[in-house]
Amino acid sequence: MSDLTELAGRYIALWNERDPELRHKFVREIWTEDARYVDPLGQANGQDAIDATIAGAQGQFPGFTFRLGGAVDEHHDVARFTWELAPEGSDEAVVVGFDVAVRSADGRLQQVYGFLDKVPAA
Repeated sequence: MSDLTELAGRYIALWNERDPELRHKFVREIWTEDARYVDPLGQANGQDAIDATIAGAQGQFPGFTFRLGGAVDEHHDVARFTWELAPEGSDEAVVVGFDVAVRSADGRLQQVYGFLDKVPAA
């Protein structure tokens, strides 16, 4: 397993961490202080804003779990991967997207750009 594949796995696990103190700790472990997260629904600059974004997604989808949707494709310090959001215990994803992650020189996430491929009908 590569460092970027492991980092992508830790990133997905972070989106599933519901304990606010642990999530806060993990954000600081895997994201740089000046990190940036951007997706079609908004952007978050810095660790606290990223933590709040994750908490907001968890509040919007209680009882749902994020998971990797396949292998992590990577080169240099950049990775892209598909992710899925499904009700706990379900094989069918309600939301599917992919992220492009950029790793900093210290091995943490510097930037993540998210895209949505499947979203629930309004």
